[in-house]
Amino acid sequence: MARAYNFSAGPSMLPEEVLKRAAEEMCEYGTTGQSVMEMSHRSPEYQSIIDEAERDLREIMSIPYNYKVLFLQGGASTQFAMVPLNLMTGSGKADFVLTGQWAKKAYKEAAKYGKARAIASSEDKTFSYIPKVTPDMIDPEADFVHICMNNTIYGTLWHTLPDTGEVTLVADISSCILSEPIDVKRFGILYAGAQKNVGPAGLTIVIIREDLIGHAMDITPTMLDYKTHSDNGSMFNTPPCYAIYVAGLVFKWIKSIGGLSEMKKRNEEKAELLYSFLDSSKLFRPTVEKGSRSLMNVPFVTGDEALDKKFVKEAAERGLYNLKGHRSVGGMRASIYNAMPKEGVIKLIEFMKEFEEKNNA
Repeated sequence: MARAYNFSAGPSMLPEEVLKRAAEEMCEYGTTGQSVMEMSHRSPEYQSIIDEAERDLREIMSIPYNYKVLFLQGGASTQFAMVPLNLMTGSGKADFVLTGQWAKKAYKEAAKYGKARAIASSEDKTFSYIPKVTPDMIDPEADFVHICMNNTIYGTLWHTLPDTGEVTLVADISSCILSEPIDVKRFGILYAGAQKNVGPAGLTIVIIREDLIGHAMDITPTMLDYKTHSDNGSMFNTPPCYAIYVAGLVFKWIKSIGGLSEMKKRNEEKAELLYSFLDSSKLFRPTVEKGSRSLMNVPFVTGDEALDKKFVKEAAERGLYNLKGHRSVGGMRASIYNAMPKEGVIKLIEFMKEFEEKNNA
């Protein structure tokens, strides 16, 4: 079987080892006589699966004991409402840094529940950089400051976190979770949709400091109250059982290769190869300022829309899939998440060189 190189922004590639293990256990998990897909989430067998997944995630991310790990549904988009409903209960104010569409959506959603303020934005240059944020820009009375750490569409990454002082920092890490070590203690809440670096679509991971739980607004629906899920061990209702199981396999894969330090090293090597070629190319151009470049999502253009379409089409014919860029940026985007092997990036660069030779007048 020849597997294609899938550069999709999400759902994305999964490690081949994980897919093979899941395939082996599809019809029967262990000696249970049943698939995880069929298993009751109330069974002791499934409880051991979710417990082990949480233990492994805590280990690889060095999550402190005073943080809860929640396995939820609804995608990161539901967190745009859950965060303000649970946290915007002190001053009723929150600050946002706008670095892309998802950050803007989080900001607009929070404005429904309190006074949301955009303190910085990079929209003036199509979100091609991370704006500077200084402590004096932050309202000391704000209930939290929200950032989107890696911006999938635009290919930017916060390489240095903003200094928020005593104000709680909240981050959407959907497209960079598990790509490198992260200091969980710097944040009040980290949340991520799983479909980019963790597992199948349908699972959302929330890592929340315990003191932030239990203060939800009175209007908060039961399912949007963090306390509901914390008190019930992510089992208030049926969780995304199979997605959690696959995520657990991914956590074990990361442990087996040496953890997040090794993962970062691999990701830096892949990104360096691709950016180095783009910076030297006479046809292709990266769209992100150097100091803000993502390790996960690499947008680039030729400047000719027809040529961009030709590139995407011919790349797919070579087994390099889903390279079309987002409509707000145009051109191409190579998402090189954890499971994308270095060989895939090398194959992409080889094709880009070939395409450049044939099409650069």
